[in-house]
Formats: sequence, C-alpha cells, structure tokens
Amino acid sequence: MSASHSVQGKEAPYYFVPADSGHPVRMAVALLFMGLGAAAWVNGADWGKWSVLVGFIGVIIVMYYWFGDAIHESEIGLNSKRIDGSYRWSMSWFIFSEVMFFAAFFGALWYTRTITTPWLGDIDHRLMLWPDFQAAWPNFGPAGVVEPFQTVGPFWLPTINTALLLSSGVTLTIAHHALRENHRGRAKFWLAATVILGFVFVGCQAFEYIHAYRDLNLKFNSGAYGSLFYMLTGFHGFHVILGATMLTVILIRLIRGHFTPDHHFGFEGAAWYWHFVDVVWLGLYLFVYWF
Repeated sequence: MSASHSVQGKEAPYYFVPADSGHPVRMAVALLFMGLGAAAWVNGADWGKWSVLVGFIGVIIVMYYWFGDAIHESEIGLNSKRIDGSYRWSMSWFIFSEVMFFAAFFGALWYTRTITTPWLGDIDHRLMLWPDFQAAWPNFGPAGVVEPFQTVGPFWLPTINTALLLSSGVTLTIAHHALRENHRGRAKFWLAATVILGFVFVGCQAFEYIHAYRDLNLKFNSGAYGSLFYMLTGFHGFHVILGATMLTVILIRLIRGHFTPDHHFGFEGAAWYWHFVDVVWLGLYLFVYWF
C-alpha cells in the first residue's frame, strides 16, 4: 500500500469529504470581477481592465491555496482509491469538454470553407448580394471590405512547433515511465525538458503572431480566415500555457518528494492533458496550415 493511501499505517477513509471551505465563494467573487471587467473593457470603460487584473490575480491566489489544500490532503493519506477514481473520472470529463470546444471551432472552419463560401459564391447570391464576391478560400469578402492579407503557411515555424510538441510528448512519456520505475532523478530531468519544450512552443507562436500581424497584415478582423486562424491557434496556445503551467507545478512537487510509483495521479492527469494538447495541434497543423 502506498503512503498516500494510508494514514499512519491505517487504511484511508472510505471516501474523504473535506470540511466546509471558503475557496468556492472566493473564486466566484474573483470570476465576477473578471467577467464584469471584461464586459466593461470591451465597451470602452477604462476601469474594466483593472477589474480584470484584480479578478485574475484573485483567481491565481485562490487556486494556489485551494490546490494546496488538495495536495496536502493527498500527501497525508486522506485520499483512498475511491477518491483516486473520482479524480480520474473528473479529469476525463474535463478533457472531453475541451474536445467539444475544439470540435466546435474545427466545425466552424469546415462549415465556412466547405459550405458557406461556395454558397455565397453561387450565381443567385452574387447577383443579389455581392456581385464582386469570389468563392475562394481564403477570401476577402466583397471588394474593399477586408484589407488584403497573406495566409500563414506550414514552413517554418508551424513545422518547428509541431516537432517541439511531438518531442515534448515523448519526453513526458519517458518521465512517466521513470517515475513508475522509481527513477526520480530521471523523471525530474525529462519532465523539466517537457516544460522547457512547452514554453519554447509558446515563444515561437508569439513570434509567429508578430510576423503575421506586421508582415502579412493578418489580423483578427481579416475576414473569416483571420478570425478562425487566431481563434483556433490562440485557443490552443492558451491550452499549451495552461498545460505547461500544470507540468511546472508537477515538477515542483516531484522535486519536493511528492508522488510514489503507485500513487501519482497528479502527474498522470497533467500528462493526459498534455497529450490531448499534442493531438489537437496535429489537427491544427493539417487543417489550418496545410489545407
């Protein structure tokens, strides 16, 4: 039996239920500040950005203490195998919800390219709506509506980023196997390599955005192509930042001596999420940059 499934040699509770906590209320207040601030910000209110900042800082602080409590409960042995199963199901459903997010965005890309663009380019719509509209992808809308822009091809930054993410999936798998074999030094090394590869990916994507905006004139309002490009790649980039942050926390825990070869779901959950991010990027690489 692992140490995390026992308390001083005794079996962990059948199903541990934490005491009442103020974390959910504090998180709700922080999110309220963010939501109200964002709504005010996009409508031109100067105080909105400060409200977003306060709410964001509040979310980070609450998450730090809330997750810290959950980690402490695990490390002192309050989480039984039933709790472990609950965590696994929770993470599985969370990743499924993220799959649905990306499915919606990929669906929007497919619908716009395959259905809407040819439909608007048929003879009836061209005569009644936009005589100068060209049913090509990407398109610039009716003449003069969208500023000319260039598309982003697969070479070279997107291809480099693909290599970075695929390599990070390999290094993470090596780290996981090392932890299961109780080779903690090797696990730390390969997990650190994964984190570095993840943040390098983010840096490369930021450089790609600067190039697209300045040199290609590709903006969020550059027709359907521009909005879908930034929505898909930006939403994925946010997930990479989130995943790399999760793995950084796992690395710190690993350095502090947390986890055992038989009890390390924190590591596994973050690894599931990272592999999901890898798979989504492969879809983006093909359907956004190549097709």
